[in-house]
Amino acid sequence: MATGLMGGTFDPIHIAHLIIAEEALDLLGLSRVIFVPSARPPHKSGDDVTSVEHRLEMVRLAIDGNPRLALSDLEVRRPEPSYTVETVREFRREFGEQEKLYFIMGADSLAQFFTWKDPLELISSCEFVVVPRPGVGPGDGDPRIREKARMLDTPLIGVSSSDIRERVRTGRSIRYLVSPAVSAYIREKNLYS
Repeated sequence: MATGLMGGTFDPIHIAHLIIAEEALDLLGLSRVIFVPSARPPHKSGDDVTSVEHRLEMVRLAIDGNPRLALSDLEVRRPEPSYTVETVREFRREFGEQEKLYFIMGADSLAQFFTWKDPLELISSCEFVVVPRPGVGPGDGDPRIREKARMLDTPLIGVSSSDIRERVRTGRSIRYLVSPAVSAYIREKNLYS
């Protein structure tokens, strides 16, 4: 079996996340993609991130009905900040060495990759799949990870969680940027306004 892991804050999860997961399933022949929301991302202050309970629920709502998409609260259960290397170690222990693990990341993360915790261990423990991002070329980022990563040929979709939060704050529509269930949840819980 082959599993894709998508980490991030998902604040909120949006259509680009879902399209990337679906493309990874098809193009890489994955059996599943697991969304792994980070509880306490080390690169963001706690004030910058919506509570993890809301983010978990939005992911659950967004992937509902697709049996090949799953949600993991692995990073949420950790008391310390979320580090990708620890997440990959945990999935490796759970699935065993025979499972092919793919870590799916945006091209904008390539430049910071070697500031992550234990990057060399990460490179040896899973396959890296890089998704294009607006304004980031395939030649950008550290060549040590670029050479190891597989570029995923997905549509370039300029949707970001920060833009969605700003739209909600200013009363603009987020229709078609997030799933209807996520949009309803944001309204119901009065998030981002």
